[in-house]
Amino acid sequence: MKKPVKKNNQIVVPSNLDYLAEVDKFVEKKLKKTGLTKSQLADIAISVTEAVTNAMLHGNKKNPHKEVTIDVEVKPTEVVITIQDQGNGFDPEKVPNPTEGDLIKVAGRGVFIYKALMDKVEFSIKPHDGTTVKMVKEIKPEKK
Repeated sequence: MKKPVKKNNQIVVPSNLDYLAEVDKFVEKKLKKTGLTKSQLADIAISVTEAVTNAMLHGNKKNPHKEVTIDVEVKPTEVVITIQDQGNGFDPEKVPNPTEGDLIKVAGRGVFIYKALMDKVEFSIKPHDGTTVKMVKEIKPEKK
């Protein structure tokens, strides 16, 4: 099996959930000196975990030969996280709202979660060439 590849602000991992902890550590390290609050850091960590899990399970269909690429860009006023899979793409508008219907379901909340926790979420879908999720979190001082 392939191993994760790290370079500068990017980590590329095989579609294996065992690498989620390594992705989390990588992102946490990149965000250490950003001025983000603990709450903002938690929002990003949860969102990245959800988006990478979706990329591995739904985008790449758990194919260990397909990879997920995570880019972390720290700007003066915001953090931009980009996650790209090598799957067939999907229509984010067709993802059911998890607040309606079966609330006991254990899956199907990822997109809803990171849309709620991040300040901006954009999808770029290229059928047969993957989905890219761009998530933005503004760097705001903690309210006292």
